[in-house]
Amino acid sequence: MTRRNSIPRRSFLKQSATAAGALFGAPLLLKAQTLGNAQKAAANSRMGIGFIGTGLIAKGHLKSFAGMRDLQAVAVCDVRDWKMQEAQDILAAKGATSVTRTPAYEEVLQNPDVDLVCIATPDHWHAAIAIAAMKAGKDVYVEKPMTLTIEEGKAVVAAEQKYGRILQVGSQQRSSAHFRIAANLVRNGFIGEVKEVYCKIGNFPPALENEPVIPVPEGFDYDRWLGPTPFYDYTEHRAKGQYSGGWRCYWDYGNRKFGDWGAHHFDIVQWALGRDDTGPVEFIPKGYEGTESHHYRYADGITVWRDKEAGQEHMIRFIGTEGEVHVSRGKLDTIPVDLKRHRFTGDEIQVYESKNHRQNFIDSIKSREPTICPASVGHRTGTICQLGGIAERLVRPLKWDPAAQQIIGDAEAASMQDRPRRAGYELPTV
Repeated sequence: MTRRNSIPRRSFLKQSATAAGALFGAPLLLKAQTLGNAQKAAANSRMGIGFIGTGLIAKGHLKSFAGMRDLQAVAVCDVRDWKMQEAQDILAAKGATSVTRTPAYEEVLQNPDVDLVCIATPDHWHAAIAIAAMKAGKDVYVEKPMTLTIEEGKAVVAAEQKYGRILQVGSQQRSSAHFRIAANLVRNGFIGEVKEVYCKIGNFPPALENEPVIPVPEGFDYDRWLGPTPFYDYTEHRAKGQYSGGWRCYWDYGNRKFGDWGAHHFDIVQWALGRDDTGPVEFIPKGYEGTESHHYRYADGITVWRDKEAGQEHMIRFIGTEGEVHVSRGKLDTIPVDLKRHRFTGDEIQVYESKNHRQNFIDSIKSREPTICPASVGHRTGTICQLGGIAERLVRPLKWDPAAQQIIGDAEAASMQDRPRRAGYELPTV
């Protein structure tokens, strides 16, 4: 089996910054223009960060990014006034007391003190804001899944390449030691030839029907929250931020569980199989001709199953001809059991190592080297989620050409690679 050396992780700039910090006994804070950003330095030679979308997952970003010595919180943006206030309170507790607020993300991107943005809106807003941010010269941390549709994903990749920006998708499992070790074990062939992978994704309840229409809460720009999606009268559940449901139950704003846990676990499958620049070729939905579990296949026959095994203990189970790797957040098991204690050597494959997903983003801004999950990677994983959603909605298999990035032989399905957008909310041109 062919082996290759580990991926280089440091650039000259990063090494120099570390060495200089050690020499003078303090961290070196690089000015924004040194990092290739818009011809100016952030206040106090720190990079200015703007937070766009300040709901559930954003609270962790607010606390973590605001606690980094290299960053200074500059702005918060949300279509709900009370969410912006909560965000300002979190940042104030971290010492950031001069943070501006606005419901318009465009104002954040126009702010010359903002060097990078953290996008934590619902999925249907990710692509437009990420593209606009990169056009404005900002680096981008965007929550997973990176986009709502396949065509949006292509556009974000094109923007990352055209504008030379750094982008990190919030697929933070790649920055976990357990998932990294699992990927290394699979990549190096320690469980033989991989035949199947089981992923535990779970289910959302159906979107609520006939929910009572109620007045839009004061301080909530609901029309802007809907953005490019079809207009519906306001109901509480539709726009609710909730990990167990809310807007995540509606196809208009996400890809249900495919775009939820699928975006995490299918990403690790891609990584472990070495498929970050390609994808599966066939998607078969649950219910088609009696199929009990949704699954997809790669060209070499490897099959990835969704929720196939009732009571599956681990989030992901890699099944090979000579063993298995089982991995979850905070836990790794193998067959044979001693395999998980393998010590990797320099001549074995070792995937990109990141120990902190947000810090990896900041380090990449400084070095101008790719993050552990750049747009190209986020797009390929997102594509799997989106194709799974299309197959589920049509209740029929899909053939996919990962090189052409096109659904084959099904015009209706191919039309669903993108979605119509409401007037006034067009996707920014790249």
